[in-house]
Amino acid sequence: MNIFYQPHLHEGRFFLDPEESRHCVKVLRKKTGEEIRLTDGKGSFYRAVITTADPAKCTFTVLAVEEELPRSYSIHIAISPTKNSDRIEWFVEKCVEIGIDRITLIECENTERAYLRKDRLDKVAISAMKQSIKARLPVIDEITKFADIVSGGQEAKFIAYVDAENPVTLKSAAPPNSAYLVLIGPEGDFTPVELQTALQHGFKKVSLGTSRLRTETAGMVACHTLQLINAG
Repeated sequence: MNIFYQPHLHEGRFFLDPEESRHCVKVLRKKTGEEIRLTDGKGSFYRAVITTADPAKCTFTVLAVEEELPRSYSIHIAISPTKNSDRIEWFVEKCVEIGIDRITLIECENTERAYLRKDRLDKVAISAMKQSIKARLPVIDEITKFADIVSGGQEAKFIAYVDAENPVTLKSAAPPNSAYLVLIGPEGDFTPVELQTALQHGFKKVSLGTSRLRTETAGMVACHTLQLINAG
């Protein structure tokens, strides 16, 4: 099933942008009168019929709207950007496929890369949303200072920290049906000062398992763990 993305459907924009139009008409060879399915990335799916199969501006008429059921929990991962941008893009792709609500890039003491193209990450997220047939596009924030992210309020707050003396896992510490925020540090991990700052702001130190994980892998594991806690 192919899903097309038009974030401004509620504003009456019943056409696909040039890239989506080209894919619909040139690649998938959709014709006038054929049905397509769309999402606005805000929680709704749309069933529509093509009125003009133009590869530059494919227009359509909406036939029906289906709202995606809201979840009883939300997942927010705040993660330090990796030196290799491909790795953080991989993280975004996989977490969107698994199911995530918000991603914040955080600048820590040991962060190796202080800049990433947000437009590129948004594009990766849109593609993953469509591929996994989801109706909600996660929010991706610009790079945020560590001190700013820890001062925010969230229902269940955790900091993943490499510590052999910490047996508490995210799986055992996270309650179901909550609003989660998990901090994932850079390859050099959070500094002791950053750890103490997080703990002072109500974060709980947790382990993601016995293996030593790369930053992007740790972020994906955290996201998947929280999904499993709320599965079924």
